[in-house]
Amino acid sequence: MGHVGIVIVAGFVLVLIAGWLWRRWRTAQQQAIRELAQLEFLQQRPTLAANLLEAATRTGKPRGLSWERCELGDDHLFAVDRATGDLYALAGATVSFAAIPGGGMEDVEAVGNLRYATAMFVHRDGRWDSDGQVVFNLEPAQALERFAESLAPVPELLPPTGHKASDR
Repeated sequence: MGHVGIVIVAGFVLVLIAGWLWRRWRTAQQQAIRELAQLEFLQQRPTLAANLLEAATRTGKPRGLSWERCELGDDHLFAVDRATGDLYALAGATVSFAAIPGGGMEDVEAVGNLRYATAMFVHRDGRWDSDGQVVFNLEPAQALERFAESLAPVPELLPPTGHKASDR
């Protein structure tokens, strides 16, 4: 093999090493971002509950009811969207509604009942947000199982305590 062949092989090896190093660096960077986002989620829970309530109200669902309160529980899980790579937080929540006058739900006795749900939050562009998505009657682990095709679990810095909001 001549000098040109050696230079080509050496260049190819350098490209492979550079690619491998870049992938390792990128993986470490993504892990650090996710860990910081998890800490931010825990710190921002009161604000996020208010954001969820606001976003859920804008959806207009369920018909005839207004969102009154959303209290996040201690149970939560983190997951990553398999398609986009976005980080999600699935948090147990207790939600209450009130009937909207003229909305057809005023005579329904169960309107005032507290409902358990999993609230979904997404970390995009460096901040947590909510589109008002909640999954009623499922704990975070059950909701993650329901969305297993699109969401993959992410290990947490601090494991969930396992307490539901209704246990407090």
